[in-house]
Amino acid sequence: MPKIAILTDSNSSITQKEGKELGIKVIPMPFNIDGEEYLEDINLTQEQFYQRLTSGAKVSTSQPSSGYVTSIWDELLEDHDQVIYIPMSSGLSKSCETAINAAKANYEGKVFVVDNQRISVTQRQSVLDAMELARCGYDGKQIHDKLMEIKFDSDIFIMVDTLEYLKKGGRITAAAAALGGMLKLKPILLIKGEKLDKFRMRNRSIETAKEIMLDACLEKVNGYLKDKDGRTDNIYYEVAYSGVDKTDADAFVKMIKEKIGEDKEVYCAPLSLSVSCHIGPGSLAMAICKKMPDEWTK
Repeated sequence: MPKIAILTDSNSSITQKEGKELGIKVIPMPFNIDGEEYLEDINLTQEQFYQRLTSGAKVSTSQPSSGYVTSIWDELLEDHDQVIYIPMSSGLSKSCETAINAAKANYEGKVFVVDNQRISVTQRQSVLDAMELARCGYDGKQIHDKLMEIKFDSDIFIMVDTLEYLKKGGRITAAAAALGGMLKLKPILLIKGEKLDKFRMRNRSIETAKEIMLDACLEKVNGYLKDKDGRTDNIYYEVAYSGVDKTDADAFVKMIKEKIGEDKEVYCAPLSLSVSCHIGPGSLAMAICKKMPDEWTK
């Protein structure tokens, strides 16, 4: 049985501390703030990030250099046979494509880059799935192929508290942001595969947004996800939020459990800072992931 190393980046919402506890490596994502580079969860905490973001600092996302990523691969390959690398969605950053090209060029058969087009809590679930598959004795290519097979078995719905940051990122016009602000809109976006898309734009309260996101997730659970195997009981439910106040997130978890059953687990974590940079604080998300087929881990 090959010795497999699991590697991801901090877009997965897995902290450096949690990574050590899980026995995996987490690459910190770099950010440029007023001309200086910072690394998420290394010399940039959640609190520091939002303080700088809301104070008017010029904040932008970046990607780890190819040389840095391959140096981590080399380090892991010193005492592992193969590496599974699960970066953020290729649709949201070029870091995945860069890694794929580097692996093909110099790490054939040793490093397997999973472009399963996930981020935040759904990316985290891919990491946990990879760990389980490795424990079951699958090699790097088999783990890669299985994760790619189920990559679209997830959705994330995100309520944006303000349109200001989407305006700054050029995703909407200044006029649309101003109108949305006057109307106090709380638009909901959908992350599915490669894209961050509009889902429902005209809800006007957090409570309404919660109901819309929960209903949308349950529709998916009883729709295309059920069609895969006829089951609705093998779903991971997740909540994510931006900012340092998780009051709304905790209330949302409670609301979801009241709907799906108090015995069901609802995982809750901060949104990736790479996402938060573009949507701002006060955002709230709900995600669902289909569990791997039982026969894969028997």
